[in-house]
Amino acid sequence: MLNDLILTLSCRDRPGITARVTGVLFELGGNILEAQQFNEIEDGEFFMRVAFAPGASDIGAYRAALASLATELDMRWTIRAAGNLRRVLILVSKFDHCLSDLLYRQRIGELPMEVVAIAGNHPRTALSATLPDDVPYHHLPITPETKPQQEAALRALIAETGAELVVLARYMQVLSDALSADLAGRCINIHHSFLPGFKGARPYHQAHARGVKMIGATAHYVTGDLDEGPIIHQDVEPISHADAPDDLVRKGRDIERRVLAEAVRLHLEDRVLLNGSRTVVFRS
Repeated sequence: MLNDLILTLSCRDRPGITARVTGVLFELGGNILEAQQFNEIEDGEFFMRVAFAPGASDIGAYRAALASLATELDMRWTIRAAGNLRRVLILVSKFDHCLSDLLYRQRIGELPMEVVAIAGNHPRTALSATLPDDVPYHHLPITPETKPQQEAALRALIAETGAELVVLARYMQVLSDALSADLAGRCINIHHSFLPGFKGARPYHQAHARGVKMIGATAHYVTGDLDEGPIIHQDVEPISHADAPDDLVRKGRDIERRVLAEAVRLHLEDRVLLNGSRTVVFRS
């Protein structure tokens, strides 16, 4: 598994793409372990994910052979070693249930990532979560007046740590359009699914006042449009008239953390391919 390679690609659909791609892998001695593809009929796009054992050839040989095919097919593609852990920066505010869950799943090996730093707009003492001793915490306070400077510090932290993915684990700050654009496809956010019906503070209390019968959460890539980026994963849970606002908050926390964790896993395993404002998700 550690030596396996993962190839993802997308291009305009045409006959023979699967045969051409798998042919390249065969010629170099690759053994396909998992393959999934999707033909987007409406847009005429083709998407594919292949996990394979490389055999005697190294990743450089596959890159060279696939580069030639990619030029011919005008193909967007990536290939990487499955055993290489992604470097992840987690941002948090005062609600740290998602942060705690991500750290636990990483510690037990469920999420193949290296947490290179944790940053928040509140001091570390504002968190109830126990943070790893070997992961630095950065306090990046922010006010409307200091937002440009704070984001500059955040940019510097991303560059310094080499973070490949930024996770907003209930980070209650809106990223600027410029930073959102720079992080396109590599920044994941979690929010309750009441939007746009229940915006602002205390959404679960608003939902209770309206007598909703279903609550949920959405994990998506961050864009300049607030909470409207390409969706990666969602989940819901039924509730009843007997649920008090505190019950909704408790159940909402559970949904938020499991939805975010699944979205992060899917991204880390190269199972999410962008398709404009949507995503193609190859689930395991």
